[in-house]
Amino acid sequence: MNIHEYQAKAILDKFGVPTPKAEVASTPAEAKEIASRIGGRVVVKAQVHAGGRGKVGGVKLVNSPEEAEQVAASLLGTRLVTNQTGANGVPVDKVMIAETLDIKDELYISIVIDGDIGAPLVMASTEGGMDIEEVAESTPEKIFRVAGDPLIGLTTYHARDIALALGVPAKAVRATTKLITDLYNVFVENDCSLVEINPLVVTEDDQVIALDAKINLEDDALFRHPELAKLRDPNQQDPLEQRSDKAELAYVKLEGGRVGCMVNGAGLAMATMDITKAAGADPANFLDIGGSADQARIEEAFKIIIGDDDVEMILVNLFAGIARSDIVAQGIVAAAKETNASVPMVVAMRGTNAKEGIKILADSGLNITGAPDLAGAAEVLKAKLLELGSSH
Repeated sequence: MNIHEYQAKAILDKFGVPTPKAEVASTPAEAKEIASRIGGRVVVKAQVHAGGRGKVGGVKLVNSPEEAEQVAASLLGTRLVTNQTGANGVPVDKVMIAETLDIKDELYISIVIDGDIGAPLVMASTEGGMDIEEVAESTPEKIFRVAGDPLIGLTTYHARDIALALGVPAKAVRATTKLITDLYNVFVENDCSLVEINPLVVTEDDQVIALDAKINLEDDALFRHPELAKLRDPNQQDPLEQRSDKAELAYVKLEGGRVGCMVNGAGLAMATMDITKAAGADPANFLDIGGSADQARIEEAFKIIIGDDDVEMILVNLFAGIARSDIVAQGIVAAAKETNASVPMVVAMRGTNAKEGIKILADSGLNITGAPDLAGAAEVLKAKLLELGSSH
């Protein structure tokens, strides 16, 4: 689950991580009042779940409360389009007003889960303010990595090694070591999947401060953090993703795809998306219905896929274990008839009650082509895409 920068800052403050003075505003008048209280010359930052805000006018330095009010008025109520959003962008409902700092240097630090070693990994770089992907590609030697131990955490000497690798002033090494340790505690104690500070700045008086903050929370651990679950902002989600959350479906809308995918199992979903690409088309979504979906859930999953205007064809790839093929088939048929769906479908069903499911689909009168397995589905999909292309 993504959260806003102002929410991430509140978490950092709670754990003792130094951040600039900042408050959040929902109206231009509030922005003016906050700017007056903080000091006049401030930064106005659009609060959206996307990076790249500064490149498209979502982060602006202003010199007076009146200018803060004007900038807030120009941002609030609009949709910000960045390189991390779709063409429609995301809504700006709040802005954060933050104090300015005299910056001497910009650094980078983040914590993620390293799946290979099964532990949190701290990554740090002297190249703050840049996209870490760009740094990794062009100057990978400038990224310093230290893994924490799942049992004992990040030791003080490891945190100090990171501080020294960042080249902070000698008088700031101890404070930076504490900051890094506190960030690690933020990551572990809140069950985060990402904590990123970009940039981590060194001021002219050698203070080290988290100027920006991005925190992602692990959805599967939110039951342990009901207070963090309340930070979810559904307005930042795609409407179809909002529907999938309510139905407890794992759905992600993908930009530019034309083939909707319905699959049970995350690994099978990834393979199905790969097959779609191999057949010459982009998947329109990632959708995992799970292993024990009932008919109502299947119907909602189908309606979500159909609700995507980009979808021109649907690929269903089911390997039924706990889930029953006939229940999935009934759900698909019911939803297709209720929505008057006419898009062609390619369906591969194996496992529990596969014969019954295939018969239900075959007798439905819908535009469905069966396939024996995933490889066969790829061939059918490719042929169907050619037919679809020639009809356009």
